[in-house]
Amino acid sequence: MYAVILTGGKQYRVKEGDVLAVEKLDLEPGRKAQFDRVLLIEDGGMVQVGTPVLDSAMVLGLVLENFKDEKVLVFKKKRRKQFRRTRGHRQQLTKVRITRIAADRTTITAEDLAEEKPVPVAAPAPVAKPKPAAAAEKPAKAAAPAKPAGKEAAKPKAAKKPAPAKAKKASKE
Repeated sequence: MYAVILTGGKQYRVKEGDVLAVEKLDLEPGRKAQFDRVLLIEDGGMVQVGTPVLDSAMVLGLVLENFKDEKVLVFKKKRRKQFRRTRGHRQQLTKVRITRIAADRTTITAEDLAEEKPVPVAAPAPVAKPKPAAAAEKPAKAAAPAKPAGKEAAKPKAAKKPAPAKAKKASKE
C-alpha cells in the first residue's frame, strides 16, 4: 500500500515505515504530523485518485527531527561588468517517519492521533572523584635558595673623545 501526498508544494510517494525529509513543519520532534492532502492511494489492485485530493484519506507520521539541508551556493555574474555575488542558503527541513496510511478517516482511532508525552530524561548527578591517597600525603615544597640582596654598582661611563679637526681646503691662488 502506498500513497502520494502533497506537502510544502511538493509531492511524495510514501508507504508505511518510510522516512522522508519534507519542508519544515512547525512541530517538535516526537509530535505526530497529519497529512490530509492525499492525491492518490494504491491498496493492492485498487487505486483511488483524487480530484485533486481525496477528501476521506489521511496519512499519519511521526516527526523525528528538524534540521538544515546541505549548503547551496548561489553565484551571480554579469560578464564584462565586474559584477559577482556569492550567497549561501541552507533549507530548513523536517524528517518524518510515516506511521499509517488510511483510505478512510473514520478508521483512524483517537489512539493514533494522541500525542505521546515525552518522558523527561534526568541528567545523572556528577560524581565527585576521590583524591588519590598519594597526592594527599605529599610533603610541602622546599624553600628556594635566597637571591642576592641588591645589584652591583654600575661602572662609570667612559669620557668622550673630541672629534678630529677638519683639514682646511687649499685655495687656488
